[in-house]
Amino acid sequence: MPWSLYLMIFKNKFNIVVGAVTEIEQGKAKANLDVFSSTLQNLAEHDRDIIVVTSDSRGSGKLAPFGEKFPEQIVEVGIAEQNLIGVAAGLASCGKKVFAVSPACFLTARALEQIKNDVAYSDNPVKVIGISAGVSYGALGTTHHSLHDFAVLRAINNIIVVAPADNFETEQAIKLAAKTDQPIYLRFGKKPMPLLKEVNDDVFEFGKGRIITEGNHVAIIATGETVYPALQAAKKLKEQNIAATVISMHTIKPLDTRLLKMAAEKCKAIVTVEEHSIYGGLGEACASWLLQNVFNKEGSESPSFGGVWGGLFKIIAIPDEYTVTGSQQDIFNHYGINEKGIAEQVTKLLKK
Repeated sequence: MPWSLYLMIFKNKFNIVVGAVTEIEQGKAKANLDVFSSTLQNLAEHDRDIIVVTSDSRGSGKLAPFGEKFPEQIVEVGIAEQNLIGVAAGLASCGKKVFAVSPACFLTARALEQIKNDVAYSDNPVKVIGISAGVSYGALGTTHHSLHDFAVLRAINNIIVVAPADNFETEQAIKLAAKTDQPIYLRFGKKPMPLLKEVNDDVFEFGKGRIITEGNHVAIIATGETVYPALQAAKKLKEQNIAATVISMHTIKPLDTRLLKMAAEKCKAIVTVEEHSIYGGLGEACASWLLQNVFNKEGSESPSFGGVWGGLFKIIAIPDEYTVTGSQQDIFNHYGINEKGIAEQVTKLLKK
């Protein structure tokens, strides 16, 4: 292994950041997965119907404390993701509130048929938890990346698809999932995620995005761990007198088309950002709805709904290629899914 790869892994493991002291370094931010674990423990204390099913993921899923505290409410199936979903669906059919936890890359590929048939088609309200999602596995490479999960699950009926952006959204999503009698896919990465707002008084609902900042030049619609760099990019753009609306579109399906329409009514350009393939994810979901519902049927270049959006649109995501090798941040930097890259692509788009 080259020394540069060792250095990259070391930096990633110990969260070494060059530059100003960050909220992460100050210890104010937690990984969403940690919040998932603690929230689930709090819920399980008062509800014995909450069951965790995992495929050798107690450590990576932050579930060891849950297993120690509630040994009768956790099922370990080993490295067998298809069995994981089958067991979870069976328990859910008996009235249990089941959280099936496994790496997203395997869960939404190897066990896709079971998610489609045993969970969604059979209407068993399993909470499918994809951990270490996107490019969180970094240097382990394409085999361990999940850049397809939004696309394949959007094409399956009867499953909600959610990617919380910060600790607030994570806590609220888990609490709401435990009360929701419908299949849900929740996607989590690994790194600590700063709160997007100092005061979180939003009412969290699946299918309803959150407005983080407001501006009238561009709407940056992001999901999951890309919302924070989108917010940082908005601050950078403000220095150039470009006012950005930043939306955390935590629910990919059902899409908040009301908020999408508002962005088109208000902003000249729309940019989507996601830790996913350019195909089949948030960007294409937004583009499809806008094209079919905002432009008039005659194909006029001006919107027929009276807003200011003129068709300027950009998807910032992972291109159709096997990714470069590196940490999650290295990969983000390479593909422009960071503060600098997002700001530059917005500026370029607005000049068209």
